[in-house]
Amino acid sequence: MSTPAKSTPGGPLVAIGGAEDKTSEAEILRRVLSLSKKDAPVVGVITTASSVPDDVFGEYHEVFSGLGASEVLDIRIRERSDAASEQFVEMIRNSDIVFISGGDQMRLTNILGGSPVLETIRAQRQSGTVIAGTSAGAACQSQTMVYGGPATDSLRKGAVQMAAGFGLVDGIIIDTHFLERGRFSRLMEVGATNPEYLGVGLGEDAAVLFEGDVMRAFGPGHVIIVDSSQISGSNVFELSDGEAVTVHNVIMHALVDGYGFNLKDRRVLGPDELRAAGLEHWIANS
Repeated sequence: MSTPAKSTPGGPLVAIGGAEDKTSEAEILRRVLSLSKKDAPVVGVITTASSVPDDVFGEYHEVFSGLGASEVLDIRIRERSDAASEQFVEMIRNSDIVFISGGDQMRLTNILGGSPVLETIRAQRQSGTVIAGTSAGAACQSQTMVYGGPATDSLRKGAVQMAAGFGLVDGIIIDTHFLERGRFSRLMEVGATNPEYLGVGLGEDAAVLFEGDVMRAFGPGHVIIVDSSQISGSNVFELSDGEAVTVHNVIMHALVDGYGFNLKDRRVLGPDELRAAGLEHWIANS
């Protein structure tokens, strides 16, 4: 039996595949704001992963302000000492939406791991705050995260590098820029060595919303599901690091806006079933 994939309890959790549209349409970011259920939410932007925080914050300040945010907070955490700062903890507590930008996810886990800021993010989610992240800010959300591995040939034992993430989603591995950077083999190698993990490959300008046992795809791009729980064979346990892996009976799904996935039963949900699952409020904003 595989470990059920599930979102930890709390408010909405959104993972975005990167390069989301920030023009006047800004479909994904517009929907993220709507999840707060406030007319003019406060958005806190964490730019820890980025090497150019001024530029990144400037972009999100402009787009979120244009979409109706009452305030966009610059949560500029650059060092581990910052992650213990009561100032930044209070900024997160005062945010209706906490948005984690892209960059290097190892910076995120190194700087925020085990910190008061990360504990506050987890606590705020439990109290209903919307937590969203793009690219590195999405990859870090899982209990175990991918942080490296060549896109061109990762179907080799040990090619994919993994580390502990933020633990907002259990039993799932999230990979980003998935189609654009040809990362299928990364999640296949993960599945061969860890069949219990459900692989979620987010294309650019694509996102998923986690609510309980349901994962909802939205945005213009594709969401790829790589389910290795039913694999019938692999040679991975016989290999030395770097040798080519064979794996059989991997199940894949491609989801688009309006479709979802039941994390407990591991099956695709169509628009009608999503309505039956009680997501009418989300569909109304689609």
